[in-house]
Amino acid sequence: MHTRTLGQGLTVSALGLGAMGMSQSYGPNPGDRGDMIDVLRYAVDQGITFIDTAEVYGPYVNEELVGEAIAPIRDRVVVATKFGFDIVDGRSQGVDSRPERIRSAVEGSLSRLGIERIDLLYQHRVDPTVPIEDVAGTVGELIREGKVAHFGLSEAGAATIRRAHEVTPVTAVQSEYSLWTRDPEPEVLPLCAQLGIGFVPFSPLGKGFLTGTVTADTTFGPDEIRSRVPRFAPDNLRANEALVDHVRRVAAERDATPAQVALAWLLAQHPFIVPIPGTRRRTRLDENAGATALALSADDIADLDGLAARIGVAGNRYDDAGMAAVGL
Repeated sequence: MHTRTLGQGLTVSALGLGAMGMSQSYGPNPGDRGDMIDVLRYAVDQGITFIDTAEVYGPYVNEELVGEAIAPIRDRVVVATKFGFDIVDGRSQGVDSRPERIRSAVEGSLSRLGIERIDLLYQHRVDPTVPIEDVAGTVGELIREGKVAHFGLSEAGAATIRRAHEVTPVTAVQSEYSLWTRDPEPEVLPLCAQLGIGFVPFSPLGKGFLTGTVTADTTFGPDEIRSRVPRFAPDNLRANEALVDHVRRVAAERDATPAQVALAWLLAQHPFIVPIPGTRRRTRLDENAGATALALSADDIADLDGLAARIGVAGNRYDDAGMAAVGL
């Protein structure tokens, strides 16, 4: 697999791996921890060496899983994790990016991951009660202390990114971005291009929708994140099937899968984009990796660029509370 460079010179594999689903959010958690360690190590063997986790995933258990998996291969892996939530008795109680909370989160992450330095540290969500200059300044101190290598932001708005970057250079911005989530395009992506900041799309396959395996008849249990996402309500899914049907047709013409088309489209948008699809399966890792070799034509890209606007997307990507926490 080829590599790409995120801002401030962080070289990563062209596709990363989002590890969250190995511990939460997508149905019953895997029964065998060893299976997930195997998948993580297999990903690295296939050249997918950029792994994304966070203290709030679990909480904590996802970082522990990643830490165990990378222990014998630490020198081959770029690890990204995140701070920014107030975790009380094992549950997130809202955002908290006070400097002392950032420092305690970093110490916990270093311990759980079993590493001496976090390669990329994101603020998970903007804390409107703490000036972003204070957040960036604290992470800058951690960089100088050698505990963190690079600073990132997740789901931040353009003005916040710019202000943070003036204090401590931002290496990457992580936000949801895919063929049916185009929110970063008007402001954030142009700013990343202007400032030399990398962009890391999470949920690049639309929480599974763009793989073509989710239909209006798909049901989600109460432990599934998609059961709380308006876009996955049955009526909205039925309306959104027209979008994935079009992706299927493009995929068939290219002897590819819908997931590969969706990822290849993202990779074609900018050279500083590195998607991080998540999976629990080796077969999906192989499929996703194949997207890096799929060359879409200029006509394909132009067609897919306008897909969401032509067909429309029914339903928000978060519930009301989740939408209120992004783009700040």
